[in-house]
Amino acid sequence: MRDRMKVYFIGAGPGDPELITVKGGKIIAQADIIIYAGSLVNKEVIENRKEASEVHNSASMTLDEVIEVMERGIKSGKLIARVHTGDPSIYGAIREQMDILEEKGIEYEVIPGVSSFVASAAAIKKEFTLPGITQTIILTRMEGRTPVPEREAIEALAKHRATMCLFLSVHMIAELVKRLLTSYPIDTPVAVIQKASWKDEKIVIGTLENIAKQVKEAGIKKTAQILVGDFLGDKYELSKLYDKNFSHGYRKAENE
Repeated sequence: MRDRMKVYFIGAGPGDPELITVKGGKIIAQADIIIYAGSLVNKEVIENRKEASEVHNSASMTLDEVIEVMERGIKSGKLIARVHTGDPSIYGAIREQMDILEEKGIEYEVIPGVSSFVASAAAIKKEFTLPGITQTIILTRMEGRTPVPEREAIEALAKHRATMCLFLSVHMIAELVKRLLTSYPIDTPVAVIQKASWKDEKIVIGTLENIAKQVKEAGIKKTAQILVGDFLGDKYELSKLYDKNFSHGYRKAENE
């Protein structure tokens, strides 16, 4: 049994209920109170809960209301599961919750989850870091109602020509393409994955030249990951890790 009088922030994964961690699933099964981000988390993720568990959908709650439920539960000696989509450390808005819990002296723990950007790579069967192509992944978003620091503008990040994974931006795909084209060539491959790992997952693959049109035609307007970069292509160098002529701490090269 996990600790009572404790809040667990749990990464529920990208959508597939089997992609939550074993640890996260066990805590949900034991929790007395579950607060889950119902607008994004697949409800199947919490189906293993106790019949007597108290469930709250935070989609319609304010920060104060979420904290009130946590504080009340802790005072009653309850185990609380705060369930976020993907991995809670990425656009999860958990820092503000944790800081308040710190102030109130409430113990908590964070359990990581599978983010939508890695689930998207799995969906299209690609590797983000290819030798000779890119060894850097940029996770970012377009500014919307939540601003982005000027130094992190898409145009500034695009100068690196690294693998780029964009969250919360598909509804602005045309503007995004314009900004990426300040540095990426027009034939740069792009993949858009809506609801990666869900049963109704949708995949669109194109280039910066045509991806905006394809996304519009596919009717994709939200809950999608945008992946940009030459890692989507077919040219790359073979890894040294398994090269028979390359030695390391666990294997000698055949030519030595």
